[in-house]
Amino acid sequence: MRHRRSIRLKDYDYSQEGVYFATICIQNRQCLLGYVQDGTMFLSHAGEMVKSVWMDLPNRFDHILLVEFVVMPNHIHGIIIIHRRGESCIRPNSSMGDQKDRPYGTEPDSIGRIIQAFKSITTNKHIWGVREKKWPAFPNRLWQRNYYEHIVRNEKELHNLREYVANNPTNWAEDEENPDK
Repeated sequence: MRHRRSIRLKDYDYSQEGVYFATICIQNRQCLLGYVQDGTMFLSHAGEMVKSVWMDLPNRFDHILLVEFVVMPNHIHGIIIIHRRGESCIRPNSSMGDQKDRPYGTEPDSIGRIIQAFKSITTNKHIWGVREKKWPAFPNRLWQRNYYEHIVRNEKELHNLREYVANNPTNWAEDEENPDK
């Protein structure tokens, strides 16, 4: 059986209080969430749904605050603050891959659990949109298997990331996620 390797920091508790920057990409960079024109992001119905689900995350996870967020044609960027420490499971010291490191699944209250819920909810809502509203379909899965996350370490870094997120539509022509680049 093939084991997936984790890209997360070993022995770091991703449910602890802190500020986290996340990027989540649509599978195969398919531009389902809208388009950028003259530095402005125009959301599709799917993009509006993704934005709505993101903005509703604090209602599902009462220990988070949303700082900055942008929907791009084929990915999203968001900054989340975990402000109340959740319970952390103790992980065994193992190099056998994700499932062996976390035998009980994703830690409750962790950034991973938040992203997992976001992906699941948006995927189910997008499937409904494809069936009921004729939204563009996606092959196999809506989101890429993993996501990028960065632990924000200080105020300067937070300021820079907030600017990066806010300016993402303006910089779309140079964005590495832009399939037309």
